[in-house]
Amino acid sequence: MLLYLTKYLAQFETGFNVFNYLTMRAILGALTALVLSFVIGPKMIARLSVNQVGQPIRADGPVTHLPKAGTPTMGGALILTAIAVSTLLWADLKNHFVWIVLFVTLSFGAIGYVDDYKKLILQNPSGISAKQKIFWQSVVAIAAATALYVTAADDVSTSLLIPYFKDLTIQLGVLQVVVTYFFIVGFSNAVNLTDGLDGLAIMPTVLVGGALGVFAYVTGNVNFASYLGIPYVAGTGEILVFCAALAGAGLGFLWFNTYPAQVFMGDIGALALGAALGVVAVVVRQELVLAIMGGVFVVETLSVIIQVGSFKLTGKRVFRMAPIHHHFELKGWAEPKVIVRFWIITVILVLVGLASLKIR
Repeated sequence: MLLYLTKYLAQFETGFNVFNYLTMRAILGALTALVLSFVIGPKMIARLSVNQVGQPIRADGPVTHLPKAGTPTMGGALILTAIAVSTLLWADLKNHFVWIVLFVTLSFGAIGYVDDYKKLILQNPSGISAKQKIFWQSVVAIAAATALYVTAADDVSTSLLIPYFKDLTIQLGVLQVVVTYFFIVGFSNAVNLTDGLDGLAIMPTVLVGGALGVFAYVTGNVNFASYLGIPYVAGTGEILVFCAALAGAGLGFLWFNTYPAQVFMGDIGALALGAALGVVAVVVRQELVLAIMGGVFVVETLSVIIQVGSFKLTGKRVFRMAPIHHHFELKGWAEPKVIVRFWIITVILVLVGLASLKIR
């Protein structure tokens, strides 16, 4: 939105041309989202507290979590507001990738909002049923996957790139719709499962989102793409603004969500952010790299699958509690130790993922 205003003003003052640079708009997008979070955050937390939108605590969970009962949740609305406003202000709104990514993010946020509303306001412990949740997630994911497939400009946009190998791709064709669906829905629920400790989910989301922004920038730049030996996909560079807004909004939220948390993001935030990572990875053709960089989310999900499968098949549990972050808590790790160590692991995995830009 402001991009068009600055282009107009550049006719009278050439200094406004600086806003045509994608990197400048990404920086401004991150700062805008961060400032919005700081401004809106205290008011939103106060509003949630007054309305008694408090987080229920599992009775079978770690006893150290019991004091958290009643902490305001649905704070993900703060993140989504900051991302949406910042992206609309600084991104090129003629770019269809921007609209697809925003559609997925806000739609999954809406699904999470309904789930949180039923649980916290209507006092329905089950919220949306699992079948309903998957149904609506599938509707949004398939719509986005179909849009990306239909608008694909070349074979690169429907190929699965194998990281660390030069020119090694798998042509998927229409199966790209299935892959897109899997990553959007899969990572949406993976981030939701990870969101169990103060700041545990949001910082890895910021780190992975920021790294995907780097991939978006180089993939959408024909010179960088040629130099690095990665496929060039026209228009993907604009997703850098969205990723920067996500990082800024996430850091702003972390200010209030860091241990001990003043607010939790709830499903409205976790489902939306996971879906955002999934769809961005598809747009920039780095699905497998996302699985590497988001390894914490992947392991958290696998721990739940293993736990449930083992208990149903053998009647025994592999972990003391799932997701796995609770397992380490019950082993005696303090909550901040679990959180920071998972952050450190994510930093390492993100660096490994970014290394794929040169190791080919």
